Amino acid sequence: MTMPRPSAPALASSRARLGAAALAAAGVLFLLYPLVRPWADETTMDGARAMASAAWVASHLFAMVGFILASLGLLALHLVLDRRFTLPAVVVTWLGAGLTLPYYGAEDFGLNAIAVRAVREHDASLIDLVDQFRYAPVAITTFAVGLALLGVGAVIAAVAVWRSGVLHRWSAVPLAAGFALFIPQFFGTPAMRIAHGALTAVGGLWLAAELWRAGRAQDGAAG
Repeated sequence: MTMPRPSAPALASSRARLGAAALAAAGVLFLLYPLVRPWADETTMDGARAMASAAWVASHLFAMVGFILASLGLLALHLVLDRRFTLPAVVVTWLGAGLTLPYYGAEDFGLNAIAVRAVREHDASLIDLVDQFRYAPVAITTFAVGLALLGVGAVIAAVAVWRSGVLHRWSAVPLAAGFALFIPQFFGTPAMRIAHGALTAVGGLWLAAELWRAGRAQDGAAG
């Protein structure tokens, strides 16, 4: 006995809700990233103690999971809207996440390991390894290109939402702005970086709410 296949509206509704959940969670994680991250002068032992902390590991892990969930959310956006610009947005965003995540992983776990050793051995000279890693040519280039692609993908998605007539025109703009500002925000103060996290959270939650609303509309169509 074969199970009946779900209708197209029911599939669209399920995709919209899953995408909404992914975007909402991503938004919250992008806010937690700067809120939980310990702030200290990273050229000093205080900075080493900050990087050696569990908060350092957790905060950067929040960002990494946020990038993954945001990419999945944009895939759901494409499946729901099926617009000409949404597939390029997904492809560019996924490429950006793929190039960004290795650097974030090393920043999270690699710098944490260096800092733990520096603190345990009271060896300030190990702190010099932090910038040697961060500004290694290949590492910083792939990181910058990845973040730039994430910004481009989010902007393309915002254009698709604006033209779709399905979701609120402005609903993808804050998220696009947050992703486009990811590189500049690294040069800001802790307060500015927390504000950037709040902007990205608002963007993720607003787009999630619009996708959830679209899912409910699809439920009505299915009924």
